[in-house]
Amino acid sequence: MKKIEAIIRKTKFEDVKEALLASDIDWFEYHECHGIGQSRQERIYRGVVYSTDMIERMHITIVLRDMLVDNTIKVLLQAANTGQVGDGRIFVSEVIDCYSIRTGEHGDTVLRDKK
Repeated sequence: MKKIEAIIRKTKFEDVKEALLASDIDWFEYHECHGIGQSRQERIYRGVVYSTDMIERMHITIVLRDMLVDNTIKVLLQAANTGQVGDGRIFVSEVIDCYSIRTGEHGDTVLRDKK
């Protein structure tokens, strides 16, 4: 099993969500987060000055079987890409085990297959 964590632009979240659901990823966790990037500049939008060192992002976490990892990464890369600096990052790590709290089962069989 693997855990994929993606930090993406908040403006691309709906595109990424729809792409993941269309690719048979039927469960993921997400939350808003802020990051500090390398860019240190100010931008003006409608007369208001904004600093770009604090960037609003969405953090998506997906735990899935190994056989789904490559396709999921492709989906994330395509859906989250704007071609601009600051599109985000994808991190992949190993998951040692998974437990169902309700049944006590463990292992990758706890993760549902799309039927």
